[in-house]
Amino acid sequence: MTKPSSDLNDKRLAAQLGGGQERIDAQHAKGKYTARERIAMLLDPGSFVETGMYITHRASGLGMDKSHPSGDGVVTGRGKIDGRIVYLFAQDFTVMGGSVGEAHGRKIAHLLDLALQNGAPVIGMNDSGGARIQEGVDSLAGYGDIFYRNVRASGIIPQISIILGPCAGGAVYSPAITDFVFMVEKSSYMYITGPEVVKTVMRQEVTHEDLGGADMHRSQSGVARHSFWARTACIAQRRSQTLMPSSVWPRSM
Repeated sequence: MTKPSSDLNDKRLAAQLGGGQERIDAQHAKGKYTARERIAMLLDPGSFVETGMYITHRASGLGMDKSHPSGDGVVTGRGKIDGRIVYLFAQDFTVMGGSVGEAHGRKIAHLLDLALQNGAPVIGMNDSGGARIQEGVDSLAGYGDIFYRNVRASGIIPQISIILGPCAGGAVYSPAITDFVFMVEKSSYMYITGPEVVKTVMRQEVTHEDLGGADMHRSQSGVARHSFWARTACIAQRRSQTLMPSSVWPRSM
């Protein structure tokens, strides 16, 4: 193997490890899958084509210059479910808690552009701590890119969100305006801010479940369409949901 080929292979392996083996092990210890494992569970074997694997952030303040993980905390690309093309992204909690920075947001925005152009469904696997505060306003700009495309694609292509972890702030604004939201009981949450902040600011004590749990969003707020007891069941159901007859989905452009 030539040196350029060897260097590229090393970069590919590093990108596939996300935040590193130690953080992957920590994810598994919580009973959670990694972003790439979730994609493998959802798609037809061997059908995934990744985009933006080597993209990194450009931030330099607050210690960000010391680490530039490939992919910037989100795996994006296209694949097939029972032979039908879908576009999808999976946020990688092992990389800075799946937080959204400028590059992270642009990767998702570009994926939405491709899906809209090709009239295919978009599936988002959300597991994010929200905006990456180290990047300041650039992080919020990344969210703006995503929101704009969510609205632009509404009614034209199906947008499906699978909540697979605790998501707060900007991490839930986008899923909430997609067509279908699915959650996992006792492990996925959607709220503007967490119980600790509510207690500090409003002097009210509330649990994660009552504030943004799957049952609350399914039975009270109406944000979630369905909830499941197991992550694997949730992903398997999304596979069958995506395979509904094309007449169910809006026509592509």
